[in-house]
Amino acid sequence: MQQWSRPAVVVRVADFLRPASVRLERGRDDSDAYYDDWIDTGALQREVLEPAGPDGTRRLLPTLWDAERDRATRADYVELADHAVVIVDGWFLLRGELSFDLTVHVALSPAARRRHVPPEDAAHVLPAFERYDAEAAPAEAADIVVRADDARRPAVVQRRAPSGR
Repeated sequence: MQQWSRPAVVVRVADFLRPASVRLERGRDDSDAYYDDWIDTGALQREVLEPAGPDGTRRLLPTLWDAERDRATRADYVELADHAVVIVDGWFLLRGELSFDLTVHVALSPAARRRHVPPEDAAHVLPAFERYDAEAAPAEAADIVVRADDARRPAVVQRRAPSGR
């Protein structure tokens, strides 16, 4: 009997942010800084994706930076079990800087996005997501797209074979 479940390690982009001195160098409300400077994609690639890849060590760092305390998490490396999968959860991941085996994009309309973004973050978050949609076209790049304007009724609107990015 074939077993479909696999062990998983979930890695959050929010745990791979750059220090506040870099993230906020251009100010808290700069949408280009939010898009370009907040995520440490180099560390995410080096500490998570490469070790989890086919020729990787299978030893990855699940968290790097505690943005709330603005210091390294000092997390221990974890050994990836045989047949384990790594799920990377976060924003702006389909810009082409990172390589994934399978991608899922949770799509929101601009109106739904405005409803979900706290007012104090709207000045930098909303324009950054508009830029992401325009430049990265995540709804076209993803292997699976889930429309989530109504979180109670998400809908898969696109599926295709993984491209092996």
